[in-house]
Amino acid sequence: MRIFISFEGSFEPFDVAAGDTVRAVKLMIKDYFHIPLSEDKQGKRYLQLMYAGAVLNDNWSLADVGISLGSNLKCLVKKENKPTLYIYNAVTQETIPIMGNIYLLGKKVSYLKTLITLRCGFPVSIFCLRTPQGREMYDCNTLIDYQTDIGTTLRLDVWDGWKEFLTGCLQGQKLKVQRYLSEEEPVLKYQKRVALYMAAFYGYIELTEWTLQQGVRPNQAVGVHPYREWCHETYHPDTMKCPIHVAAEAGQLLILKAFINYNVLCLDCKNAAGQIPLTIALKHKHKDCVLYLVAKMGSMVSYSKLSIPMRIYIKIKQWILRAQHHILQRRHRNGAQMFRTRVGDFVMVDGFTQPNMTSKEWSKAGNKGRKNKVSRRSSFHEKTQIRKSVDPLTVSQQQKSVGSIKLPPIKETNEFSRLQERHLSNQKKKMTRNKEVRMTNLYSAQVPLPSLTTRSYSHPPFFYMTPEAARFLTSSLESFLEHSGKTARENAIYCLATASAFKEKRWLQQLEIAKTMAKKSIYHLTTEGWTLK
Repeated sequence: MRIFISFEGSFEPFDVAAGDTVRAVKLMIKDYFHIPLSEDKQGKRYLQLMYAGAVLNDNWSLADVGISLGSNLKCLVKKENKPTLYIYNAVTQETIPIMGNIYLLGKKVSYLKTLITLRCGFPVSIFCLRTPQGREMYDCNTLIDYQTDIGTTLRLDVWDGWKEFLTGCLQGQKLKVQRYLSEEEPVLKYQKRVALYMAAFYGYIELTEWTLQQGVRPNQAVGVHPYREWCHETYHPDTMKCPIHVAAEAGQLLILKAFINYNVLCLDCKNAAGQIPLTIALKHKHKDCVLYLVAKMGSMVSYSKLSIPMRIYIKIKQWILRAQHHILQRRHRNGAQMFRTRVGDFVMVDGFTQPNMTSKEWSKAGNKGRKNKVSRRSSFHEKTQIRKSVDPLTVSQQQKSVGSIKLPPIKETNEFSRLQERHLSNQKKKMTRNKEVRMTNLYSAQVPLPSLTTRSYSHPPFFYMTPEAARFLTSSLESFLEHSGKTARENAIYCLATASAFKEKRWLQQLEIAKTMAKKSIYHLTTEGWTLK
């Protein structure tokens, strides 16, 4: 049969067979128009055939999708870019693709860490990157310095013993975060800042409320790990990013409101680039956040006898805080700078100290004893609470009263077993029904159905099925489910959803395409070795 292909303004006829696949037609088009197709590390160029508004798969036959004599197909050349790099996250055990061009390899490692932070929500100070050979990559070097090529998979490692803590932050589980906090006071404060940072990124309200109750300020920078406080010359600029900046960056409106209600100075909090939350929300095009921040910046702070604009109120509060900080510095050793690290604390220097960022689990990082201690402490606390809440005299009296009660004899009956079997069967039916509902909801938005009509039609007469035919039908449906992985109903819904992509076809024509695809699916199963019983 003859069909017509439209490609870049030209309209050419092609003689094909009804059983030809879409892949074979693409090869004919490629040879006829001399289209250069390629595939390399950066991406690939490929052909795409469209018919009746739907994209055709390569393994489909022309007759299966309703392509007949004189049909018009549209051909396009598509270009698909492959990720430049891949990042394996040791915490989530997922691989993150990093899109970009070849010029990304000339950037510094610090730039790549900024991109990763925007994807996974980790602060830059809690992880490091390693080459496939296990070599740590430092922020000041470029990716080419480590012989990084297109398609290379780098590894993201976090601090030892932090894996479970970060998993709790990713899932918003407050109890898990509390369980895996450090005993060292500086590290504990740093972990709480990290928890607020990640709660602002993912929008976890409960974790945000808990960290704010712990005294963590939303306009306070996350900073670096206490082990790296002496290496201030190599700080990443994003270590000065605060949770309020992360909330504006991610468009978390509820978290923004909670932060500003907690401390109004968050409105004028600046990051390393000098951007306030309103500027960040405008940059990332979060309309709801922009409207809220603009309304807050233009509001008035009212007192009993006067009202002050919000901008002036913020300036006054900042001036008072600077004055208080200056007085405290003068009182402390005549203005000498106070370091948080002390003599005897562990200090980590890049290239000289044994690395402590290898993503070791909690138990393997030397915290096993503390974990058991915490569990024993919690169990002891629970037992103590139970002892306090129960009076021993009352317990002894209750035991005596229970011993004096005469209970009726147990009847030997199978009523309980029957009830249990009935409950299990109901649960099985409910699970099957829920599965069908999920499949129906999955494709219901894609499956167009004709409008309902109120006209009454006479129903066909009752059809009697013999027991042999019923057994044959049941065994066939079970075999179809066993070999295809879905029921006949699920397969019908899938075929209808696929056929609905042909939007330029009428509904009855889409129905015919779905029926053909359903028949083909059964035919493929029979050719692969399955036969009807």
